[in-house]
Amino acid sequence: MKMKSTTYSEKTLDHFRKPRNVGTLVGDDVAIGRVGNPVCGDLMEIYIQVEDDRIKDIRFQTFGCGSAVATSSMITELVKGMTLDDAMKVSRGDVADALDGLPPIKMHCSNLAADALQDAIKNYREGVLLEPLDPGQVPEKACGTIVQGPVEGAEDYVGKGYHGTAPDPSELEGKRVLVVDTGTGSLEMAMDLTEVTGRVVFMTVSDKLPGEDTLWSKAKRSDVKLLFLSMLLEVSGEGDVEKVSVHDLDEDEEYELFVDSVILLD
Repeated sequence: MKMKSTTYSEKTLDHFRKPRNVGTLVGDDVAIGRVGNPVCGDLMEIYIQVEDDRIKDIRFQTFGCGSAVATSSMITELVKGMTLDDAMKVSRGDVADALDGLPPIKMHCSNLAADALQDAIKNYREGVLLEPLDPGQVPEKACGTIVQGPVEGAEDYVGKGYHGTAPDPSELEGKRVLVVDTGTGSLEMAMDLTEVTGRVVFMTVSDKLPGEDTLWSKAKRSDVKLLFLSMLLEVSGEGDVEKVSVHDLDEDEEYELFVDSVILLD
């Protein structure tokens, strides 16, 4: 199946929303592979437990975008039970194909997953023992990007209510605007937009706001409605943006929110 350049398959979305084999492994028969991409900020660890030269068990920790999480999840399913030799042959193309394709701009994520697996196998064979990564060592960029995965339908609404860059505030006068957390700049933008519309929602997958306490206090006193532990899943509408699907991470439920504009800064 060929994927459009900017869309994600249902399988990719499923592996992001419900990743398999998340976690770590310990023991003398365990090795860790670790790779990172300095451009996008993704950081990935693959843990393999080896028995009789086969991958008996496998886990991963990924700090990065939704595609990085999905490819990490998929590669653990692909290679569990394989011999080390066979697992070493798994390529980024194999991972992307197993997910029914990835947008070209996200192919580096499947490459990262394959590289992390190969690094784990290499470290096992050479007796290299890495210490599990402390979350405090994770770059801020990676921590920020893991929270929001691919948004289904988003690319279809560019110029029709979906914004990857800061829009002209005058275009949003009186509209229902959803701003997705991408850092302090997005929160400040949400507060500024209350000057042109009284219906601004700021959504974050975290249980706290980005930035310092002073910014939090200002946001909580503003007219912005704050949604914590919430993930944007899909944008839809007849022609223009009309509603979004949201995953409530606290209640593990999905619901719809009616909006006229979505801002998720690239």
